[in-house]
Amino acid sequence: MKKLIALTLLMAAFASCSDSDTYQDIETPPTTGTPNPDPVAASSYTKNAKSIIDANCIGCHQSGRSAAFRPLTTYAEVKAAVENGGLLNRIQLQTGQQGIMPQAGRMSQANIDVIVKWNTDGLKEN
Repeated sequence: MKKLIALTLLMAAFASCSDSDTYQDIETPPTTGTPNPDPVAASSYTKNAKSIIDANCIGCHQSGRSAAFRPLTTYAEVKAAVENGGLLNRIQLQTGQQGIMPQAGRMSQANIDVIVKWNTDGLKEN
């Protein structure tokens, strides 16, 4: 009798399982919310990089702040920092490494990828 009850419960458990995951559900990666939703489209400072720089860098890299010697408030300043100032190297350091920017800790890889793509795409302004 116990075997019959156990077998019935086991069959009920298998019957309640659904096959709701389709191939697409499993294979489609979750969206990351990156500022450049079309990875093929050319990125630009205004459309993609500026909001990341504003959110992660401007707090220190502006007039009157601790890193005012290297302002990042304009397109020209950020472009120069990428081309000559090592900005890409510093944002890609790991948390705890000397020279990492922002100093508070590494920004998300999605944001770093946007800045790197902007560089790869030619550092366009608009």
